[in-house]
Amino acid sequence: MDLPHTGSPNQSVELLRIETNLFNLYIQGKPYHPTVESMQLHRTNEGDWIDTSIHISSLSNECVIDKISLFSPELGELTPWQTGEKSYPLFFETQSYELVIEKKQSLPITFHHENIHLRGSIKPLGQAILSGILNFQNEVGLTDLELRLNGHAIFQLQLEIFPSKMDYKQDYQMILNDVNQQIYNLSFDFLRKTYHLTGLKETRNQSLTEFFAILQHVFDQLVQAVERIKSSPNYKLEKEMRVVEAARVKKTGKENIAYLTKRPHLLAPDEKVGFIHANGQTLSPSHALETKRRIQHDTLENRFVRWVLQRVSTKLNQLKAKILDKNRMQDPLLLKRLNFMQTQLQRLLRLDFLNVGEMKQLSVSLVLQMAPGYREVYRNYLMLMKGLSIQSDLFRLSMKDLAQLYEYWCFLKIHDLLSCKYELIKQDIIKVNRTGVFVTLDKSQKARMVYRNPSNGEIFTLYYNSLPRGDRSATLGQKPDNVLTLKKNEAAEEYKYIFDAKYRINPAYEGTPYYAKYKQPGPEEDDINTMHRYRDAIVYADGQVQELERSMFGAYVLFPYHDEEKFREHRFYKSIELVNVGAFPFLPGSTELMEAFLDEIIMDSPEKAYERSTRPRGTKAYFQNQMSGKNVLVGSLREVAQLEVTLQQGFYHIPLENISDHKILTQIEYIALYQSKGSLPRLVKPGSIGMDASWTGRCYAAKKLRNVLLERGQKRSCT
Repeated sequence: MDLPHTGSPNQSVELLRIETNLFNLYIQGKPYHPTVESMQLHRTNEGDWIDTSIHISSLSNECVIDKISLFSPELGELTPWQTGEKSYPLFFETQSYELVIEKKQSLPITFHHENIHLRGSIKPLGQAILSGILNFQNEVGLTDLELRLNGHAIFQLQLEIFPSKMDYKQDYQMILNDVNQQIYNLSFDFLRKTYHLTGLKETRNQSLTEFFAILQHVFDQLVQAVERIKSSPNYKLEKEMRVVEAARVKKTGKENIAYLTKRPHLLAPDEKVGFIHANGQTLSPSHALETKRRIQHDTLENRFVRWVLQRVSTKLNQLKAKILDKNRMQDPLLLKRLNFMQTQLQRLLRLDFLNVGEMKQLSVSLVLQMAPGYREVYRNYLMLMKGLSIQSDLFRLSMKDLAQLYEYWCFLKIHDLLSCKYELIKQDIIKVNRTGVFVTLDKSQKARMVYRNPSNGEIFTLYYNSLPRGDRSATLGQKPDNVLTLKKNEAAEEYKYIFDAKYRINPAYEGTPYYAKYKQPGPEEDDINTMHRYRDAIVYADGQVQELERSMFGAYVLFPYHDEEKFREHRFYKSIELVNVGAFPFLPGSTELMEAFLDEIIMDSPEKAYERSTRPRGTKAYFQNQMSGKNVLVGSLREVAQLEVTLQQGFYHIPLENISDHKILTQIEYIALYQSKGSLPRLVKPGSIGMDASWTGRCYAAKKLRNVLLERGQKRSCT
C-alpha cells in the first residue's frame, strides 16, 4: 500500500532492501520523524528534501549485489535505486530501525559496527537469520554497517543519520564549524599572548591578512632555523660491511670470525702469510669482510623537521585555495607572498639532510630541546603547527553525540557573544605543555572564562560544568552547564545566572496538551522545572557563617529553535520578566534574544539585579516588622550651642559619610540627642523622662525632641 508524504509518521514500512547472491538485507522503520515533519527540517530553500549520502558496496568478489530498493517519500513506496541516484533523509537520531539479514547459504556471516552496543544488538535468529533493532541515540552523521564472512569484510552499507531537532545542513554543520572556529581562535590568541608576538595588532575578529601576517612572522623564524641546521645537521653512524679480497681489506673486525667459520671454502693453505691455524695447517682467507662507517641523516630529529615543513606546506595550500575561491576578493600582494613562501618550503625540502623517511612517532629528544636550529624548529612547531592544526588534530569530534556537541556549542557561543564586547582576561580551555597546545573542553573537565567590562572595569566570569566557589546544594548535587557570575562595583555580592543547554524541543503537535497550553514549539516543561530546581537548590555559604543564602538570581533553558520573533509570545519567554526563569531559542543565526539579555544583565545596577529575583511571600511584611522600632537616630552633641540651635531651629545635622547605609535616612522618624558624660552640663537627670540610666552618657528621650519637632511641623527634619 502506498504511503503518501503526509501519511502517519507512526507507521513502519520497509525503507531499504538489498539483494545479493549470499544474503538479502532489509531495514524497516518509520519513514518520517514527527518533529522533522512539524518543523520542516532538512529541506532546500524551495522546500524539497535535501539529497542524502547512502553508499552500498561489495568488499569481496564473493559478494555480488543484484538489486537495491529504497523508500521514496515522494512516491510513498519502495522503488528501485542505483548508486549515484538521489536519496532522501530516512534515518534519524533517537528513532529505532529493525535490521534483518536473510542468508541464502549456510555461511558464518556476522554483523559488525564500531559501536559495541549497535554491534551487540544484531543477533542470530535460527540458522539463516540475523536480526535486531538499531537505535543511533543522539549520534548523527555517517555510520558504517559491515557484514563479515570468516572474519573478513565482504559488504558495507554507509547510512547518513540526520538530527531530529535541528536542520542538518544549516544548523549541525554550522555548529561544527563554530565549535572548531572558537577553539581555533582561542588557541591562536593564547599562542600570541604566550610568545609575545609584538608589533601585531590585537584584534578579536582576525581577517585573512592579519592571520597571514602572524603566519609570516613565525615562518621566517622557521626558515632561518632550518638554514642553521643545514650547516651542522644531526646524524648517526651506520656500520657497512662488504666482502672484498683479503689483500684489499683495510679494516676488519671480529665479525670475520663468524663469517669465515660458516664459509670454510674461503680458507686456503698458505705457509707464508697464513695466520689461521686449524688441524695442523696454516690457512689464509681469500675473501673477508671489510667494515666501514658512514654518516646517515635519517634520524628522528631530521624526520621531524621534514614533517613540520610538509605540514606547513599543506596548510599553505589550503589557505591559497580559500584565497583563490571565486567568491572572495583576491589580493595580488597576498598571493605573491604566499607563492614566495611555498617556493621557500620546496627549496628547504630538497636539502640533502632532509632526504629521510616518514615520521611515525614523535619523541622529544635532547637534540630537539637544546641543539641549535632544532630547538627553534621545535618552538615554532609549538607556535605555528599546533595553532594551524587545531581543527584537524587537537579538537577531533570523534564522538558524534549531538546533545553533547550542542552543549559545547552553547558554552562557546556565549563566550563568543561576550568576547565581542568585553575583554577576555583569563581562560583555562586552552593550555600548553611540552607536547604543545591541547583543549580541555569535555564533560569531565571544568572550564572558566573571565572577562572585564572596559567601560567600568567590572569583572564577570563564565563557568562551564562547575559552580562558583562557595556555591553548593544542601540536599542533592546540582551541576548546571553554564553559570555567569557578575561582580558589580557598587555591591559586595555576586549576581549569578544559570544558562543550561538542553538538546530537546517540544514541537507542539496539534491536539497535544503542550499545543493547547502554548500554541507553539518550545522547551520541555521538565526542563523549565529543572531551572526552578537549580535556582532554589543552589545556595551559598562563605565558610565562616553557617547561614545559607540562595545565590542564583535566574535560570534559563537554551534549546534548539530558530523562530525568535514567534517565541517572544511564548509563556516561557515572558516568564523571565516575571520570575526570572524561562528559556531562550539558541541556534546559529538565532542568538539575538540571548545577546540582548546578556547585555541587559551586565549593564544592570545592583538594585536592578536584586529586584530581578523573586522573593518569598511575606518578605515586605517581614522587613517592616524587623525595622519597626528602629526609626530613631541617636545623634551626639559636641557643645551646648549645638543643642540650643537644634531645639530652636528644629533640625539636626550629621556628615553623610558617617552613615554606612543611606537607605535608613528614609525610615527615620525621631531623633534622640546624646551628650558625653562630663563633657557637657547635666541637662536632664538620668531616668527622669524614660531614659536608660545605664547609658555611659546622657540622652534626651526621643519623645521630648519629637514633641519639639512636631510643634514646628518638621517631623522628618534630619539632613
